[in-house]
Amino acid sequence: MKITIIGLGFVGLTTALGFADKNFDVVGYDIDTDRTAKINNGLVPFLEPGLDSVLECTLGVKFKTAVNAAEAAKDADCIFFCVGTPCGIDGKADLKHLLAAIDSVIATVRPECVFVIKSTIPPGTTANTVIPHIRTKGFNGSVAVNPEFLREGYCWKDFMNPDRIVCGCAERDTNAIALLTELYTPFNAPIHFVSSNTAEFIKYLSNSLLASLISFSNEMALIAEATGGISIVKAFKILHQDKRLDGSGINNYIYPGCGYGGYCLPKDTVALSANAKAKGFEPRILNGVISLNNEMSYLAAVKIADMTKSKDEKIGILGLSFKPDSDDVRDSPAAKIIDCLLRNGYRNIYAYDPIATDVFRTAYGLDITYCGSKEDVCDTCDTVAVVTTWQEFQGIHLKYPQKKWCDCRYWLEG
Repeated sequence: MKITIIGLGFVGLTTALGFADKNFDVVGYDIDTDRTAKINNGLVPFLEPGLDSVLECTLGVKFKTAVNAAEAAKDADCIFFCVGTPCGIDGKADLKHLLAAIDSVIATVRPECVFVIKSTIPPGTTANTVIPHIRTKGFNGSVAVNPEFLREGYCWKDFMNPDRIVCGCAERDTNAIALLTELYTPFNAPIHFVSSNTAEFIKYLSNSLLASLISFSNEMALIAEATGGISIVKAFKILHQDKRLDGSGINNYIYPGCGYGGYCLPKDTVALSANAKAKGFEPRILNGVISLNNEMSYLAAVKIADMTKSKDEKIGILGLSFKPDSDDVRDSPAAKIIDCLLRNGYRNIYAYDPIATDVFRTAYGLDITYCGSKEDVCDTCDTVAVVTTWQEFQGIHLKYPQKKWCDCRYWLEG
């Protein structure tokens, strides 16, 4: 079986290498030529533990890249579309990259090829938009939805050891069902065949739940701060001892901070809300989750500012990626906090991140000073905020007790 992957970002490259590791023949293509060049040189173009060694073993053997999408799709038994679906101006998922990717291969595919949408798309998109678009282009083959449930920093582990595999397609589409069953049987996980609407919904259901847990935790922390006399860290640590939660990875989301970031949760919650409104339903809880999350970075910036004596004071920011062990700065709370401080007249801001500094500088272009170490920040600044929970920051406040510390993640005491 020949598998084609269109889009070689976190999801696409992990998917490509995962199938290659299971001894399938995989061809990948990405519109970003710089990214493809790095991959061809054996370099993973982003930080994701575990992928480097797999790329080294499979590149040129079971995994290859193509110079264009049409070449990648030639003679493919199935094509996985793993391209971005960012938020549009109206909050709805922007499908232009997905539809463009489909258009780039549709003229060269075999009639029996199965199109598999791995991009995150709102419920009803495959049935109401993707399939009609494909049919107008003359392709009458199978179309399926196969959402991913990968955590950045754990992509390889999550792909190779899935807890469930969700495939959305028509009940009578034996071609798609047989192919996806063959592909995923080696992963030894439950395979759920559902309608495309259901498969799309499950992805949003998962991400919206995680976002809701984070916003709920943040609201509880704000209530505790307003009340006073409450150890927020101890309260949440004791909550986690509940036998219904203890030992569960869900605990990572039931803890306060300065808001969720990254690529998935911000855009997916907004897209689901916009999709619901378009269908005539106003999602009150989901809108509250989004609203509070949008406010958290501002509240963190206010907390930092309240610690300073003047707007000339030097403020340190430790952590720029949206989460530790990642160089992803998309929708990073740090960027929002810094931007808020700058807009309120604080000009002496110094920042450090173990690996994401260069990416952050390029992505945001903020007028701040970037430091080469956490010590540089702490030696320079009067007030220091911990925004990302990199392990190297643990206990840093004990080495600099004379500094004013803003623990934006309720983490230094942990």
